[in-house]
Amino acid sequence: MKTVLIVDDDKDFAESLERSFSRRDFEARSVNSVKAATEILQKFHPRFAVVDLKMIGESGLDCIKAIHNFDHTIKIVMLTGYASITTTIEAIKLGACYYLAKPASIDSIIAAFNDEVVEKITTKKTSLKNIEWEYIHKALLETNFNISKAARLLGIHRRTLARKLEKKRL
Repeated sequence: MKTVLIVDDDKDFAESLERSFSRRDFEARSVNSVKAATEILQKFHPRFAVVDLKMIGESGLDCIKAIHNFDHTIKIVMLTGYASITTTIEAIKLGACYYLAKPASIDSIIAAFNDEVVEKITTKKTSLKNIEWEYIHKALLETNFNISKAARLLGIHRRTLARKLEKKRL
């Protein structure tokens, strides 16, 4: 049987994807956080995963890394409303097989799982706020999420970085 794990903090969207996959003969499960994803992997072994990039207080990149570390054969598709080259490259490096901009159709996601060519990603102009978030996240990844080191790398005070991260969590 085809199995898929959906990780998205938008409960309605995740449930909608879950129903769509079920109609196409997938056994689908959805969770809303990286922690919940790692917990469900102990009981449910999916062949595929769909992961949202931006979740409240978390990054889908962490989720991709956790899923890939659990089983590198799981095909992971990253979904986001904020497509950019930086996060695309990072997602692929961490184990994603494809990166799609939201809203992506269920057919596009399944095509990506099957290594088929998916429609061209149309990128919206990225806002300054999102570029800043990606730059901060890249620095955090490079410093293994050490806030003091990331702040030095970014050339800002540690407390300033902590405040910016706290705003993202709210």
